[in-house]
Amino acid sequence: MDPTSSAEHASGPAGRATDGSDARVVAAARRIADELLFPEAVAVDRSGRFPTRQLDALAAAGLYGILAPVTHGGLDASAETYARVAEEIACGCLTTAFVWAQHHNAVRALAAAADDLRDEWLGALAAGTRRAGVAFGALRRPGPPLLRATPARGGYVLDGTAPFVTGWGHVDVVHVAARTASDDVVWLLVDALDGPTLASGALALAALGASATVALRFAGHEVPASRVTVDEPLATWRARDRAGLRPNGALALGVAARCARLLDSERLARAVERVRDQLATADDGDVPRARAEAARLAGLAATELVVARGSRAVAAADDAQRLYREAMFLLVFGQTEEIRSEQLAGCRAEQ
Repeated sequence: MDPTSSAEHASGPAGRATDGSDARVVAAARRIADELLFPEAVAVDRSGRFPTRQLDALAAAGLYGILAPVTHGGLDASAETYARVAEEIACGCLTTAFVWAQHHNAVRALAAAADDLRDEWLGALAAGTRRAGVAFGALRRPGPPLLRATPARGGYVLDGTAPFVTGWGHVDVVHVAARTASDDVVWLLVDALDGPTLASGALALAALGASATVALRFAGHEVPASRVTVDEPLATWRARDRAGLRPNGALALGVAARCARLLDSERLARAVERVRDQLATADDGDVPRARAEAARLAGLAATELVVARGSRAVAAADDAQRLYREAMFLLVFGQTEEIRSEQLAGCRAEQ
């Protein structure tokens, strides 16, 4: 359930956006969030169906290519800018932010992939005319691998389950991670289509129910070798995964920031800035604590909003109850054992 594990080291080589351009990108994200996403967030949440126009607006602003190289039509923005844009989108609608965030794992992988695969996919993904999801949450689970990749017939055959894939029906491909017999991790671009060897099953979620999140079951599903983006040792992926946990805290900050704005609270706004700085300056060892603090702040801010609004906060049409449920969701979003330990320690310290 962690879309941006490859967003670490997001600033690219020569050609990345200037500081002025970065500011304009963040401003564009805020404008979309305030004018389109937030006014429709409750309706999207209640409908259980995600409107494509939300994603189209992000694509039109170039935000699907925020991490793509300029050579393929992207913005090549910094990691800090990516986090600020994710925060602004989440401040408008966490469902939209969550679907959009899945896309960038594939973009970053394709930027370093073989020429043919990169040239076929990267430009369209940067433009948002093709869109990607991601499936790698199973890699973090203990025990036997949930999804296996077996070499066969000039490619791989996938068998098993990807338990949490977001944006089904809104993405063209899913960037899937599977374990091999040697315990390497192979990443493949898999067409996002149900069929005889690939079946999706919708998940009923207490929050972000409109995010089109499914479990995928693979049964002898063939993927050609030309669709492999990365083949790496499991230990290499684990190190890269730890380095990529920082940007996900931006979504919690977006929820907290919206609560601060609805409450007109300078105190909460300053708290968002403080935790944002913690995330921006955290090294790998400090990230779990900073991530836990971001989720804690979202929960506290949403609780304060509910209390301040009183009985109307529990009405299905009120933003307070939506933000409260989203804050709950963010307690487990992109969670690792280290982050969970920090969260639990914080809970117990307050008892």
